[in-house]
Amino acid sequence: MGIEAKDFGLDVDLLAFSGIVFSPEQRASLQTSLVILKEQYKFKTIHLWGKILGITDDYFIVQGRQKDELKERQFLYSKNCIEWNMLNAADDEAKELSLLCQGRFTGDPSHEFEVTKYTIVNENTEDENVDENKSQLREEERLAAVLWKIEQDALIIPRGSYVLQPNGNVERNRTFEGLTVTEAGKLTNYFHFREPIQLQQKSLIHRAALNKSVHFLDTIDEDIPKGWSVQYERGSGLIQIRSLQWLGMAFFHIPETNRFGSLYCGIGEENKDLPFML
Repeated sequence: MGIEAKDFGLDVDLLAFSGIVFSPEQRASLQTSLVILKEQYKFKTIHLWGKILGITDDYFIVQGRQKDELKERQFLYSKNCIEWNMLNAADDEAKELSLLCQGRFTGDPSHEFEVTKYTIVNENTEDENVDENKSQLREEERLAAVLWKIEQDALIIPRGSYVLQPNGNVERNRTFEGLTVTEAGKLTNYFHFREPIQLQQKSLIHRAALNKSVHFLDTIDEDIPKGWSVQYERGSGLIQIRSLQWLGMAFFHIPETNRFGSLYCGIGEENKDLPFML
């Protein structure tokens, strides 16, 4: 989801509960940049998406969206919150290589990682051989692939906050008034904000019973393994949901209001130990 430009100051303060903090200079530059970028690229909405921590420099990430907020998304990145670069969508090869890539992001978009891919050849014969292929992956391509993967696994929204319009567009629900305090603590009331995967595998009878305008995405309670931590803050005035799969992804919602958002701040590496932590 990210933090929308109009709610920037308040939402950044709410995410301080998760340890995500920006300096006053960064906040000022980001706020200005969000306004300029939205106008420059004619985005319908623009959001601060987060920060990928590099060894020498960090990448600040924003995301602009058009009419269909599910499909029409564009990432931009910056190292100083002032100069921004468009990030091309990752291709399938970059997505595959990024899963095998070792080592931290450096902070240099042109840095090249050497990635070794192993494939088994002649697996049906006694002479089974392992083929070793070395490929180069530019940091900028890896960044695009990692952002895509984080969105697939850990970008979430409350039930009812977005609607599927008759024309197929996914848009913010202007009548959304928030989840109740009780509803906000249940994973069944949150959706993955990406194309559905599980939903397509459900029976026709199950899908026919759903309200298609609201229930058109996968709920996060069906994730395997279940990688979410839910906490109430300020009594029950604020709900925080953190991803255990992508440490650094934090979501918040103020129950009974339309205020929610998320932000990622981490090294861009998936927590491979998750199945052993549960």
